[in-house]
Amino acid sequence: MEASLTHEAFTQNANTKFRVLVDENTTVELELVHVTDLKLYPRQEEFALEFRGPSNMFLGQGVRDFAHEQIGRFELFIVPVRQEADGFYYEAIFNRIREQSN
Repeated sequence: MEASLTHEAFTQNANTKFRVLVDENTTVELELVHVTDLKLYPRQEEFALEFRGPSNMFLGQGVRDFAHEQIGRFELFIVPVRQEADGFYYEAIFNRIREQSN
């Protein structure tokens, strides 16, 4: 996982647009609308991201190529969680082992 994909980086870029590659010729913009609180445990950390996409393009569950002006290019596994009048909502969950300091 990219070192730049931290809770802090996403929090600093909340309410900004991310470009997602749908296929070779199509991209869609998803807005990062929510970053959950960071939960720290002795050996792991957890947080989740929620993105909103347009109502005229549904993205199924899967790994997607993302690009952002500040964070750069990366892949995320997203899952559709609901549809509202303003678009489709997707979630990405981070649950990873923390670096241990000796």
